[in-house]
Amino acid sequence: MGWKSDIQAAAERITGHIQVTPTLQVLNFGLNYPIELKLEHMQHTGSFKARGAFNTLLSQPVPPAGLVAASGGNHGAAVGYAAHKLGHRARIYVPEMAGPAKISLIEATGADLQVVPGAYANALELAQDYEAETGAMQVHAYDAPATVAGQGTCFAEWQAQGLQADTLLIAVGGGGLIAGAMAWFDGSKKIVAVEPETSCALHAALQAQKPVDVEVSGVAANALGAKRIGNICFDLAQSQNITSVTVTDAAITAAQVALWRQHRILVEPAGATALAALMSGAYSPTPDERVAVLICGGNIAPDPLG
Repeated sequence: MGWKSDIQAAAERITGHIQVTPTLQVLNFGLNYPIELKLEHMQHTGSFKARGAFNTLLSQPVPPAGLVAASGGNHGAAVGYAAHKLGHRARIYVPEMAGPAKISLIEATGADLQVVPGAYANALELAQDYEAETGAMQVHAYDAPATVAGQGTCFAEWQAQGLQADTLLIAVGGGGLIAGAMAWFDGSKKIVAVEPETSCALHAALQAQKPVDVEVSGVAANALGAKRIGNICFDLAQSQNITSVTVTDAAITAAQVALWRQHRILVEPAGATALAALMSGAYSPTPDERVAVLICGGNIAPDPLG
């Protein structure tokens, strides 16, 4: 079986558990060409992560010790939500930098939440220790086949909804979402990876020709702050020779503001990162190139109605 059949199987498996998210065609943001958007921030728990979480939990037996996950916030909320819906217990480790909005989102799922000092890498270390001690099943945020196949269902769904674009721009943290896109399209679409300048694990890996550790900071760090790119993502990106660009925090914030002011789409910085590449000129399409942007996360901090 290849990636395509894995993603098709995942789509069948998670039907009824995840939200089919809407698409939108827009012509603004100061650009003179239309953009197709997929509003995946409207997914359960506010990001695409529910897809990978449900696929992981539904594709293998969950041990009596339950589940464990490390997360910058969105993945933890998705695992907690999926575990609650399917009747499993879950322990979630998140770094303090996840912020109060995402921490309270995870708490609301009923998961056993452990907030730890430091960044995502510190949370992952503790989650791995807990897995070894208890036999709980680790639900990896991005570098596991079941996670990648789950995230790939987003792109199978988008294609079924009539996606016309030649090129997709996708924000990258650990690489699970963009790996799902590469796995599904298998070179039939141009994929552009967009990362913050201050959290660019994939960009650094492609330059070094191997995954390397990077420093993580900036406005989108609690969602895109992976210290090292996942191996699945790196291998796909290298074999497909994808385009990789970086954007400034100022460009991300400008895209976030534009989404709100022009479309009343309220997203976290990570959710605006792919659009920032077009608005800032970090990626400039050719005159006849049709482009699409995946809006990946909406868990803005602080919660505007919290």
